[in-house]
Amino acid sequence: MTGRELKWSRGDRAKAAAKVMVGWVALLWLLEVVDVASGHALDGLGITPRTPSELVDVVPAAFIHFGFAHVAANTVPLLVMGFLAALGGLRRFAAVCALIIVADGLGVWLIAPAHTNTAGASGLIFGLFGYLLVTGFVERRPLGVLVGLLVGAVWGTSILVGLAPTQSGVSWQGHLLGLVAGVATAFVFKRRAPEPA
Repeated sequence: MTGRELKWSRGDRAKAAAKVMVGWVALLWLLEVVDVASGHALDGLGITPRTPSELVDVVPAAFIHFGFAHVAANTVPLLVMGFLAALGGLRRFAAVCALIIVADGLGVWLIAPAHTNTAGASGLIFGLFGYLLVTGFVERRPLGVLVGLLVGAVWGTSILVGLAPTQSGVSWQGHLLGLVAGVATAFVFKRRAPEPA
C-alpha cells in the first residue's frame, strides 16, 4: 500500500465517522422534535429502575432526551468523542457503543433511585470519554494516548462535575456507570499487537 492509498483510506474513514456522528446527532434532535410534538410521549422510553417491563427501554433510553436543552448539552461532546472513537473503525465503534449503552442502562435499572426516569446520551458520552481516555494506554499506541490526554484536558472537569451526586435532576449513577463501562470496553475490545514476521 502506498502512502497516498493509506492517506485516502484515512480520509475515507474520517468521512465515514463524520457522517455517522452527524446522522446520530440529527436523529437525537429529530426524536426530540417528535417528543415535543407528541406531548412528550417518548419520555416514557426512559428507564424506571427495577421494573421488569422497563428492561426493554435500556437501549431506547440512550436516544431520548427531556427537552431541547438536554439534547443541546449532549450534542457537542457526543459529536466529537463519537467521531474520535469511530475513527478506529465503524464496526468496532458500533460494538463499543452497544456495550456501553447496554451496560450503562442495565446498571441504571439496577441502582438508580426508585420512581426516577433516566434517559439521554450522557451515559454513552461518559462511556466514550472513559474509552478514549484509556484505550491508547491499554493498547500502547502513542496516538491513542495523545487523544486520551486531549479528551481528558478538554472534558475532564465537566466529567468530574457530572459524577457529583449533589446535582438535582442529574443521574450521576448513569454517568458513573457509563464511565466505568467505557473503561471496561477499552479492555474488552483491545486490539492485539501484530505478531512479528
